[in-house]
This record gives sequence, structure tokens and C-alpha cells, in this order.
Amino acid sequence: MALKVGEIITFERTFTVRDVELFTEVSADEGIHHVTPDEQGRLVIQGLLTATLPTKVGGDHNVLARTMNFEFLRPVFTGDTIICEVKIEKYERQEKDRIAIHTSFLCKNQHGKEVLKGNFSGVIL
Repeated sequence: MALKVGEIITFERTFTVRDVELFTEVSADEGIHHVTPDEQGRLVIQGLLTATLPTKVGGDHNVLARTMNFEFLRPVFTGDTIICEVKIEKYERQEKDRIAIHTSFLCKNQHGKEVLKGNFSGVIL
């Protein structure tokens, strides 16, 4: 395996208004907080848009997801920079010479506040 158990992969992204607009169009998640700015001019990012951070790491390593668990801890706003750390927890041999991967992740905003945590597992293609 290119990735070792215990290894942490980090990905960072700053969310924009355009990101929210595109995700709103695709997901049809048009909650008022996603389309109307708050008193500081920010939109609340859809939870599943925030969840694209750990799934991007899985995609980068050809993981076909089987399970995903998300715990949304606090809102993310346009302009926030989110740092996601995905930890490789374990590998398992599967049928047909496939290897399953199990991970955990933690996402924090630019202030070090936790915004999302969880885990995902899947099969490496």
C-alpha cells in the first residue's frame, strides 16, 4: 500500500459563494441559510458540501466508498478555510484480491475549531 496505517493526509479548502451556489443547484438544498447572507454577508455552507473534503481524499486514492459517517459540529461559512485530516486506521484483505481501507477524519476551520468529524471505509480500486 502506498499509504501506511497511521498516516495522515491533509487537504485544505476555502469555500466561496460560488461553491454554495453550484452545490445548491446540484443538491437542491436551498435552505434559507444557504441562499440568504447573514449580518456579516456570509452564507452557511451545506453540510454535505463540507463533507466533500474527506471524500476528496478518498477519491485521490481510488477508494470506492462503502460507508461514511459524519458528525457536523458547527456551521461552516463562505470565506472559511477548512483543514481536513484523514487518518488511515487499517486495511483488510477482501475477496478477489481487493483491499478494504478504514479511515477517520477531523476537519477544523481557520480558527482551529472542529467543524466535522467522522470516518469512512471502502475498497481500493
